[in-house]
Amino acid sequence: MVIMGRVASAFGVRGWVKIQPYSEYVDSLLDYEVWYLGHEHGTWREMKVLQAEARDKTLAAQFPGCTDRNAAEKLRGLLIAVPRSSLPLQEEDEYYWADLIGLAVLNSAGETLGVVSELLETGANDVLVVKRNGPDILIPFLGSVIGEVDMKARTIRVDWSADYLS
Repeated sequence: MVIMGRVASAFGVRGWVKIQPYSEYVDSLLDYEVWYLGHEHGTWREMKVLQAEARDKTLAAQFPGCTDRNAAEKLRGLLIAVPRSSLPLQEEDEYYWADLIGLAVLNSAGETLGVVSELLETGANDVLVVKRNGPDILIPFLGSVIGEVDMKARTIRVDWSADYLS
């Protein structure tokens, strides 16, 4: 499974939910009729998507049996995933945004800067949002900054000094 987003909140009073996508394009999840809802290290349940639409930087979706706001609120916090086999193959040195979330970020001096919490599309380039103790760090996802992405070690090495943080 590849985690593609999470249920952020209820949306309206008719059982719709607001989805925070973890993909480069907000509407990427709309390509899949069936999503899996669950917790990262828990069980997943298959959910057919009755209706879904892109709304600015989020999605709104409705699932079977979710007919009112109370039912939608019970889904808050659940992750949304699709089977990895249903995703298009990647080129070498290409990564799904969802795969980068949760990776530790280390600079060339070996200092841990934090953990990737999300990615932002800025128009000029994508940006890693790195959570740490203190304000988040925004690191451009550019070849001149990103050294190595090691999916097995779950790390990203960057050319980013700890001095840039203050």
